[in-house]
Amino acid sequence: MPSRCRNALNIVVTTLFAAVVLFTILLAYVTGSLFIHTEQHHLSFGLYGAFLSLHLFLQSLFAFLEHRRMRSPARPQYLRRSVALCIAAYQEDPDYLRKCLRSVRRISFPGLKVVLVVDGNRPEDRYMMDIFQEVMGGADQAGSMVWKGNYHSDGSGGGGVGGGGRSTVHMEEAARVARLVRGCRYSCIMQEWGGKREVMYTAFKALGDSVDYVQVCDSDTVLDPACTIEMLKILEEDPMVGGVGGDVQILNKYDSWISFLSSVRYWMAFNIERACQSYFGCVQCISGPLGMYRSSLLQRFLEPWYHQTFLGSKCSFGDDRHLTNRVLSFGYKTKFTARSQCQTETPTQYLRWLNQQTRWSKSYFREWLYNALWFHKHSLWMTYESVVTGFFPFFLVATVIHLFYRGRLWNILLFLLTVQLVGMVKATYACFLRGSLVMIFMSLYSLLYMSSLLPAKIFALLTINKAGWGTSGRRKIVVNFIGAVPVTVWAMVLLGGVAYTIYCETQEPFSETEKALLIAGTILYACYWLILLVLYLAIVAKRCNKREEQYHLPYAEA
Repeated sequence: MPSRCRNALNIVVTTLFAAVVLFTILLAYVTGSLFIHTEQHHLSFGLYGAFLSLHLFLQSLFAFLEHRRMRSPARPQYLRRSVALCIAAYQEDPDYLRKCLRSVRRISFPGLKVVLVVDGNRPEDRYMMDIFQEVMGGADQAGSMVWKGNYHSDGSGGGGVGGGGRSTVHMEEAARVARLVRGCRYSCIMQEWGGKREVMYTAFKALGDSVDYVQVCDSDTVLDPACTIEMLKILEEDPMVGGVGGDVQILNKYDSWISFLSSVRYWMAFNIERACQSYFGCVQCISGPLGMYRSSLLQRFLEPWYHQTFLGSKCSFGDDRHLTNRVLSFGYKTKFTARSQCQTETPTQYLRWLNQQTRWSKSYFREWLYNALWFHKHSLWMTYESVVTGFFPFFLVATVIHLFYRGRLWNILLFLLTVQLVGMVKATYACFLRGSLVMIFMSLYSLLYMSSLLPAKIFALLTINKAGWGTSGRRKIVVNFIGAVPVTVWAMVLLGGVAYTIYCETQEPFSETEKALLIAGTILYACYWLILLVLYLAIVAKRCNKREEQYHLPYAEA
């Protein structure tokens, strides 16, 4: 069959498959078909619940199979390849940057090229270049340059330099940057502020085709010595793998309760969700702190990646997710390996975390639309999972509002119990897979998702075209209160539902069955939170704010 006909057939098949999946979920949700239920429908289990249960089972199964594949002995390889590590830095905390660079020095890969690009060339940004020279060996071993502009600006403040507007001086400076990056093993470039994508573009453009593979890293990340070699093995085993990501853990997980819950959520996201995607070769986001790409492939889509627009505006966030999507768009596979690890900083303040999640949700919805264009080039699992995860928040919002305004306290209590039950099931499986009791606290993240992340996702969709970093630099933390708006509105909606339900319940007395269920459910829910609170105080709380315990892994600097 000609490739054009086969391509058209794949498009038709994946489109129909996506429509069938969405229609099935919608039908199960709207009809409310029940398999079993009590006499007065106080408890029930139907088609929609069965569908979600099957999804969680399949996701867990494929994640387990992928981890078993990772643990299998790898064939001996002669990895005579060149790799460049590109680090993006913006107003970084000096302590984090120093730890990042020290971990880079200990990476067990001979001849690794390191490129640090600083987003900012003002005097107050100079400290990052000084730290780079201090850790990487001084001016004799580490080349450095302060660029007045960047590849898309001459630094004069007069705008871009596109087309024939490039001055001779600007082109000479760009050539000097390329010579510095290609000629020095360690190089640091300070350039005019332009955002993370501008920083990444500088490193990729300057490297060109001088290396075989490009590894990416953030300046707040501590890398495992084996991270490079483990990702390189995945790329060398299969020439159709275009990018691979590693296991990103939290460096400052004991700084606060929000950073601790983020740490267990990160483990689930990478070791279950992305491990499942990796089984089918369709990881949908190679995370910025730890990823590697084929340089030849990267250069093919560098310009369209940088110049990405959405609804007429230039995209300034979601750089890593779009980078992954570009790899998938060429028909290449993307993989995950838990054998490559790193630790990265996460927000410790609730509002800063909320702003970060809102920014990530914006890029998720935007990239979902772009990703849908390439469903036909990959496994049907990518189509299926994208449909399920893309529409799930909207079904969940509808469910919550319906139950909270139905006028029965038992519906609200049953929903809260169900949320925590699903969280406990996922947490128990994570405990088994990771071999650590600490994953039991993953069930606490369910409440954080329902109360904060869910409204943040809806807010992100409504403000999807608003640009910005979302989180500030770590040297000076700036809290943006706009993230509290959707959470406040959501809380008012839920409190309104509770008030309405209480009013309805006062109009007629409880039946004996419902009264017994309410008492039993309340006791069960209270016991759950009491047990988790005791465990949290005994295991986690006593370690919080003890920074020396954050760096216990062998590859982290104390």
